[in-house]
Amino acid sequence: MNKHFQATILKATGANALFKIEVIQSVWSGYGEIVRYGLTGSDAHSVVAKHIRLAEQSQHPRGWNSDRSHQRKITSYQVETAWYRQWNTHCDVSCRTPDCLALESTADEVFILLEDLNASGFPVRKTTVSTEEIKLCLAWLANFHARFMEKKPENLWQTGTYWHLETRPDELQCLNDPALKKAAHSIDQKLNSSPFQTFVHGDAKLANFCFSADGKRVAAVDFQYVGGGCGMKDLAYFIGSCLAEDECQQLEAELLDDYFHALKKSLKSQHKMIDADALEKDWRALYPVAWTDFHRFLKGWSPGHWKINSYSERLTREVLQQLQQEGL
Repeated sequence: MNKHFQATILKATGANALFKIEVIQSVWSGYGEIVRYGLTGSDAHSVVAKHIRLAEQSQHPRGWNSDRSHQRKITSYQVETAWYRQWNTHCDVSCRTPDCLALESTADEVFILLEDLNASGFPVRKTTVSTEEIKLCLAWLANFHARFMEKKPENLWQTGTYWHLETRPDELQCLNDPALKKAAHSIDQKLNSSPFQTFVHGDAKLANFCFSADGKRVAAVDFQYVGGGCGMKDLAYFIGSCLAEDECQQLEAELLDDYFHALKKSLKSQHKMIDADALEKDWRALYPVAWTDFHRFLKGWSPGHWKINSYSERLTREVLQQLQQEGL
């Protein structure tokens, strides 16, 4: 890290010295890295710095290298910067996110300094989860969706999620499923025309949730693809990120019930003037549509991916039949 960003960390934290603890991860496609730094002389003992160099472009791990892909990545970091500058403080303990301590962006670099959630009581990352832990993450999503219900996604993606159809024409072109390919725009339109729009996290996979040691609290990170949309996009994507296909089928009704219970509770506590029953009816019907939307992306992007399974194919067939009946 250059001296300027070191000085930025010291100024933001009041520390008198810093030292590198670890590289948490390299950023997707080689655009930079996320690093944990230790501090001395500060109330905080550590911070996390996300440093992106937009001029650098490495090889995409699945071979998707194009100017469109590069521009999408650049926009995603601009969106994340806008999220932390403008929107992150709207979140509370019910949808916990890291505090942003400093932000700098230039034409070719982005530097985001964040609270270290590990040090703040969220040190656990999970690759497998219990049903109760899944419900904890669904409650986070429900509170997040309630908080931003009917907000305009200013300076964010107008339509959130990293697989949004408009930003993925190459993957659509490669999709070897004629019926799904033909219906792609109708699926997108159906999700976008829901009268209940909120902010979606946009990449709400299990890896982006940080758990407390006792497993009773959770926080979320990574806001590159936050934007407007139907909350079912986050729900379908999250559930698909941590359950096998048989579990997706077995737990579908139970998990949806829990999510909507938490969503209604949060809307009520925030005094949102929204017909919660109408919202639930609309979004429940859109859950398989949101699942099919991600399935469409996945089949074009990585046809051999493990998430392409019989459950996803069944939901997709049902959605396509429904669209056909509706004349869409």
